[in-house]
Amino acid sequence: MISEIYWLLPAFFLVAFTYAMAGFGGGSSYLALLALTALPTLEMRATALLCNLVVAGGGVWHFSRAGKMPWKRAMPLVLLSVPAAFLGGSVTLPRDQFLLLLALVLIFAAGAMWWQTTGQPKPSNAAQLKSPTSDLAGAGFLGAGLGFLAGLVGIGGGIFLSPVLFLRQWAAARSIAAVTSLFIFVNSLAGLAGQYSAFGDGAQVQWVLVGSLMLAVFMGGQMGTRLSLNRLKPASIRRIAATLIFLVALRLLARHFGVW
Repeated sequence: MISEIYWLLPAFFLVAFTYAMAGFGGGSSYLALLALTALPTLEMRATALLCNLVVAGGGVWHFSRAGKMPWKRAMPLVLLSVPAAFLGGSVTLPRDQFLLLLALVLIFAAGAMWWQTTGQPKPSNAAQLKSPTSDLAGAGFLGAGLGFLAGLVGIGGGIFLSPVLFLRQWAAARSIAAVTSLFIFVNSLAGLAGQYSAFGDGAQVQWVLVGSLMLAVFMGGQMGTRLSLNRLKPASIRRIAATLIFLVALRLLARHFGVW
């Protein structure tokens, strides 16, 4: 497995770079890459979640430091997502079922990233933004459902949350990006905790591999954030990433059904 670091490192770097530009953590694509290795499912999920923490944690730090994190708006979504992600992380699926679920998640991720380049609905003024206390039950159920799915798959769930918030015209784009990064971070942490509480040694990782990958995604995530407005337009990068993610999903589906 250690020999596979040499191709996983640049691949993880590019995923983090691309996803940081799109405002996500990259967990779904980390899993897709790890699915090409012989890693057990639990180790795949733990590795992807640890890398997710690095990229999403950087986003949380950035938005909080700049005073842009809408904590009151985020709490109804986050509070129930954490125990749900913990519960999802404590469940494991057979490898073939897990890879099928991952392929479906990747198709959704590709669609979400492509959709972000087409121009989402935007509130025309501040009065249209949802109140922090509006529809608390709906926000709680949404957070819980996405949190459980995130923990089960081994991702942060931001790839699901962001399109929903845009469609609901929940807040301005920057606020949605900030909340999404927080959602990914706390759910990744809760999913990891759920795995380790339920499976213990079965959820252990290879720290030489994981440490190297975490460094790669840290560098990629930082560069993606800083360079998102330079040269190549972010929309172009997102379309390229969406196409690649979709192709990986098709490859996983073909493998699952024995076509390729």
